[in-house]
Amino acid sequence: MHQVWFYSLISVIIISLISLIGIITLSIKISKLRKFLIYLISFAAGTLFGDAFIHLLPETVESYGFGLNISLYILLGIVLFFILEKVIHWHHCHGEVLEKNHIHPFAYMNLVGDAFHNFLDGIIIAASYMISLPAGIATTLAVALHEIPQEIGDFGVLIHGGFSKAKALAVNFLSALFAILGAVLTLWIGNSIEGIELILVPIAIGGFLYIAGSDLIPQLHKYSEKLSKSILQIIAFILGIAVMAALLLLE
Repeated sequence: MHQVWFYSLISVIIISLISLIGIITLSIKISKLRKFLIYLISFAAGTLFGDAFIHLLPETVESYGFGLNISLYILLGIVLFFILEKVIHWHHCHGEVLEKNHIHPFAYMNLVGDAFHNFLDGIIIAASYMISLPAGIATTLAVALHEIPQEIGDFGVLIHGGFSKAKALAVNFLSALFAILGAVLTLWIGNSIEGIELILVPIAIGGFLYIAGSDLIPQLHKYSEKLSKSILQIIAFILGIAVMAALLLLE
């Protein structure tokens, strides 16, 4: 269990530090950044699907079998992330970074939503390590790749919402620290409630499927005006899945 705590905390600390990536946007033209991000988003979508179907689901089935309860928990994860978007107006803007149509109230709403999302990331990562070390590593990688475009988008929302550059970085980092809180809470509960990962991991699978399917992929369709771009997106998507498959070699 000490190993699980160690790897979980190291992983969520790394995830939290990704929130500082927004600083790179200060020296990169937005047009160039957008062209690069769309392929990273495609790659991230592939890793999320790959982690869900290659690591988390097989590990869960192998450990606990596959029954109706697993399906219901996965659906619960999808519903929870759907509710999250509806209730707190989750606008991460992944590929549409630093647009001018973000107003001050949405900057605060985005910050609150991001904090809760990071909290869920911490839960997902810790629960994955409770299943196995390879599952935890794969999930950390998938979350990290998803976080990069998200955090750049969040930084842009905060800047256009009225925050100074320094304050935007600071509050975004504080929001990211909720991932550590989510991981610690999950590991603490895991010591008290046996088999809690049976519930948390399928919920994480549902969350990954929702993010990749309803949040990331629709963004990709907005940047498919050229056949060459679509082909590169497909290649990046497949590469994301391939990376998750390659991580099976760690087992």
